Amino acid sequence: MPAFKSGFVFGNEAWDILEAAKQANAALPAVNVTGTNTINATLEAAAAVNSPVIVQFSHGGATFYAGKSLSNDDHQAAIKGAISGALHIHNVAEAYGVPVIIHTDHAAMNLLPWIDGLLSAGSEYKKATGKPLFSSHMLDFSEEPLHENLETSARYFKTMTELEMMLEIELGVTGGEEDGVDNTNVDSSRLYTQPSEVLEAYNALSAVGKHFTIAAAFGNVHGVYSPGNVKLTPSILKNSQDHVRAELKLKDEKPVSFVFHGGSGSSRDEIHEALSYGAVKMNLDTDLQWAFWDGVRAYEAGKRDYLQGQIGNPEGAEKPNKKFYDPRVWLRDGEKAFVKRLMKAFDDLNAIGLNGR
Repeated sequence: MPAFKSGFVFGNEAWDILEAAKQANAALPAVNVTGTNTINATLEAAAAVNSPVIVQFSHGGATFYAGKSLSNDDHQAAIKGAISGALHIHNVAEAYGVPVIIHTDHAAMNLLPWIDGLLSAGSEYKKATGKPLFSSHMLDFSEEPLHENLETSARYFKTMTELEMMLEIELGVTGGEEDGVDNTNVDSSRLYTQPSEVLEAYNALSAVGKHFTIAAAFGNVHGVYSPGNVKLTPSILKNSQDHVRAELKLKDEKPVSFVFHGGSGSSRDEIHEALSYGAVKMNLDTDLQWAFWDGVRAYEAGKRDYLQGQIGNPEGAEKPNKKFYDPRVWLRDGEKAFVKRLMKAFDDLNAIGLNGR
């Protein structure tokens, strides 16, 4: 993989990164973030392993970023939070020395005003700076009939293409629960996308542009599960690649760029199988949430006797505890645990040293 420039990337360059990852049987971790702590930790981990990374905002994460006390009527807090987070990344990403793709996560039909607001802000930002605010957005219309999913996705993709952005769509349903969307009781047949559906999506989106990825369901489940409790069928991705290639008489062995959702509980072998079939992006949220908390938890457990009051600890009744309860101390321990877990994900995704490999 060639070395790509540091900082925010978009358009052809962002797409070239995903294509290079595909050729290397690697994928980029796409990290759901909720504030500067998790953004900075994501960039720190990417710099430590010298790999591009995807930073993404869910609707709920963006709302939290803006502040939970703000009104989210008309999705205004989610819009402001995602914009603020993207601007933070634009300001610091280059200093970390790695390419960074900025993305938004699942947006169903009811969240389209959120995407509309971000596209409007992105258009204004591009007029002022020559680059969009985000590299890509995800539209998740998997709950809708396939024709409506693809027609609406294609319409939005046209706008994104004009802004030099990528699109991610979802086919089939990712099980489990995430960000307020509960698919724990969905019919199991909907957890597995059919190759014919992938072909239909590929044709519909290719008519608009080439910079799109497909989150095809192959048994993926959001949330946390023990290995073996999630029934993945990565061969669906291979069958879909073969079907698209044969029907369209393409030379490319892996014409489709897939996204792996719901990776918690997946074995390393299952992950690598999905990568070999063209998965170029894997979403990470649940495991990293735990890692951040576990870092804070461990800090509190180790310093408990210093955290029971502002004054007084095992060293003396008059000893101050400010240096122990300062948020910059325990939040940093959360960041360090987050970085450690994310570095493992880079390894699992064959992405160590990916930039310039």
